[in-house]
Amino acid sequence: MNELLPPEKTPLSSTSQAPDMRRLMESFFQNRSAGTIKAYRQDLQSFTAFVGVKTLEEAAKKLLLQGHGEANWWALQFKSHLSEKKLAPASINRKLAALRSLVNLARVIGMVPFALEVDGFEVEALRDTRGPGAEGVEKILKRAELQTDKKGRRDYAMLRLLFDLALRRAEVCSIDVEHVNVEHGKLFVLGKGRHQREGLTMPEETVEAVRYWLKERGEEKGPLLLALDPRSYGKRLGVDGVYQVVKKVGESVGIRVRPHGLRHAAITEALDATGGDLRQVQRFSRHRSYDMLMIYDDARGDFQGNVAKLVAKRARRKKEL
Repeated sequence: MNELLPPEKTPLSSTSQAPDMRRLMESFFQNRSAGTIKAYRQDLQSFTAFVGVKTLEEAAKKLLLQGHGEANWWALQFKSHLSEKKLAPASINRKLAALRSLVNLARVIGMVPFALEVDGFEVEALRDTRGPGAEGVEKILKRAELQTDKKGRRDYAMLRLLFDLALRRAEVCSIDVEHVNVEHGKLFVLGKGRHQREGLTMPEETVEAVRYWLKERGEEKGPLLLALDPRSYGKRLGVDGVYQVVKKVGESVGIRVRPHGLRHAAITEALDATGGDLRQVQRFSRHRSYDMLMIYDDARGDFQGNVAKLVAKRARRKKEL
């Protein structure tokens, strides 16, 4: 690795109190979802291993206490290290974003006067936003609906929530019985990055699936979706459990699918059903901006492929002339 020379260290001023790194880390993870905490912790642990210390607090000291230049130097070295390990640009960007977020919090609460300025790599959106498609989803739902035991009722209700409302798996897992009103067809969901639940209207198919599941489950308070395996029976179904259910149901009908694939399929179907009305679909999907929806819309219409065909036809005509 072609290492950069470390800059001259510019430590915090002598008037600064020694920062409490434990409190910093506690504040960093506070008020975040379980999935976000897990991802950030893994990313910061990668940096911890890279700088050769044992704890996240020690890594934070390494990043913060020697000043602006030293912090950026460590981030640049970390970026080069991850690149040499052949990590995907998106993965590298996520780890750098965790560092930037930590330094930004330290700046906001007055621990340091600087922000981290090391950018990630430019990443072209390569994700498949189509999901399993309408026919694939239909097969999955039909197979799940045939299973009428307790697990089958739960799985079918979960699949309908994921697809019909384009929910994320963490959103589905966070639903409690008191967040559901089958009589009025309402569901209150804690969306990604939100601190307050928002009310969503459930279609009749979703209401029916949830109602049948509640008959099996019982309507006592607690998580809507329960784990049913012997080891975790009666506890809240976790995001990994949702993933496994979706994966296995998909495999049973010969389709490779994951929970977010159902959300992709739902958004694509919504664009088709509304004639590409981004405003309506934004409200349905709860994306904060149109940017991601434009990627879905482009994939749905394959504008690039259509234009490429036109260009190729023109070239063929010219050759024939």
